[in-house]
Amino acid sequence: MEGFGGLSNSINGLKQAFRNGETRAVDWRKSQLQAVLRFLAENEDRIFEALKQDLGKHPVEAYRDEIGVVKKSAEHSLLHIKQWMAPKKGQLPLLLFPSRAEVLPEPLGTVLIFGSWNFPISLTLDPLIGAISAGNTVVIKPSELAPACSSLLSSTIPLYLDNKAVKIVEGGSDIAQELLQQQWDKIFFTGSPRVGRIVMSAAAKHLTPVTLELGGKCPVILDSYSGSDLKSAVKRIAGGKWGPCAGQACIGIDYLLVQQKLAPVLIESLKRCIKRFYGDNVQNLQSICRIVNKNHFDRICNLLEEPGVAASIVYGGSLDRENLMIEPTILLDPPLDAQIMTEEIFGPLLPIITLDKIEESIDFINARPKPLAIYAFTNDKKLKDRILQETSSGSVTFNDTIIQFICDALPFGGVGQSGFGRYHGKYSFDTFSHEKGVLHRSFFPELEPRYPPWNDFKLEFIRLAYNFDYVGLLLHLLGLRRLFIPNRAR
Repeated sequence: MEGFGGLSNSINGLKQAFRNGETRAVDWRKSQLQAVLRFLAENEDRIFEALKQDLGKHPVEAYRDEIGVVKKSAEHSLLHIKQWMAPKKGQLPLLLFPSRAEVLPEPLGTVLIFGSWNFPISLTLDPLIGAISAGNTVVIKPSELAPACSSLLSSTIPLYLDNKAVKIVEGGSDIAQELLQQQWDKIFFTGSPRVGRIVMSAAAKHLTPVTLELGGKCPVILDSYSGSDLKSAVKRIAGGKWGPCAGQACIGIDYLLVQQKLAPVLIESLKRCIKRFYGDNVQNLQSICRIVNKNHFDRICNLLEEPGVAASIVYGGSLDRENLMIEPTILLDPPLDAQIMTEEIFGPLLPIITLDKIEESIDFINARPKPLAIYAFTNDKKLKDRILQETSSGSVTFNDTIIQFICDALPFGGVGQSGFGRYHGKYSFDTFSHEKGVLHRSFFPELEPRYPPWNDFKLEFIRLAYNFDYVGLLLHLLGLRRLFIPNRAR
């Protein structure tokens, strides 16, 4: 798409395409979803290469977290889209007989999607699947911090999707600001809370609804485990912390809570797991991403340089500035007022906080902003119930990490400072749809008590109607109610 001069014209073209009804037909929606699948199938190697250039992602990680996620979502939408689009029958009170009601999903219009740099394919195309499934026209703004992926999407997506309905805008913050000045029917943003506030402020000028997929400090609660269960828990923690983009993930593990007596065994187990998964030399790490750029590299390094934080490192901490690599790092009880414990880490550092009792983890979590996810490793039903009832988070996963993200049956989204709105599966369709209530009535019978002039008879009729007292209504209309209920209470 062109720069500032052609931006408004292009957006107006999208709005006109929507008004023409071109995107509402189920055949159009299916054709676009099939086009996404063709894009993935025919450009897999190019996607792998772009993700390697931007983030150093291994092809297995790239398929797991990017291509596979989008493929699964598109196929799921294709399978269910007719069902999602169908009007849903609504229940009406008998008083309105004969009539019928339905809830009709309709597309919002022209929507704006901001992609994210840490998963530049899946977090850009997954929301797109929801938007086109719902019948919208779309502008996509990929992240400029993943330039190879942004360029690939910009040059390739137009070869597959309907150019009258889906457009891609590349650029930095100046382009993003220009886009935010336009009027949209929905804005979907994935990124940091800081930028999320900018998006929300701009959207407020036009009363535009927004979905904000943000993040936060997602904790792990590790209860008492031993033997094979502990080994599985450690593998899932290590995979959930350092596996997704080297910890640069909104749902990645931020810190871990464990009883003090269990910390030594946990740390030794994590060390062995890290060496097995990723290696033990910062210059020869494998199967792990690099930090996205120098600014983020320096930001993470600064977290380690605070007083008291460096002294808490019990494993790792080595840096390779030239290649933007940071060794998986474990810290034991860093100062709770240090930035590493007050800001989202978004990197390969794992603080372990020890507690006298694991139940104290609930108060610890509640003393901080609501996270996007809580991961709790426990078989204690009482503790599970307390976590569910006494904490608030976007999601809770017991005895695993990260996998809730790939479950289309579960909504994905935050609460409070971790964001609001949700998507995935049917929830993506709903996010980009308006559920319109439709009521069909006939002209018979006509109930005169609904109209002025008012009197006691009509007041009693309305009372009975709101109580759904149909026998009482019939008696009232026949003038027999006083005979059956002479001393009824008001």
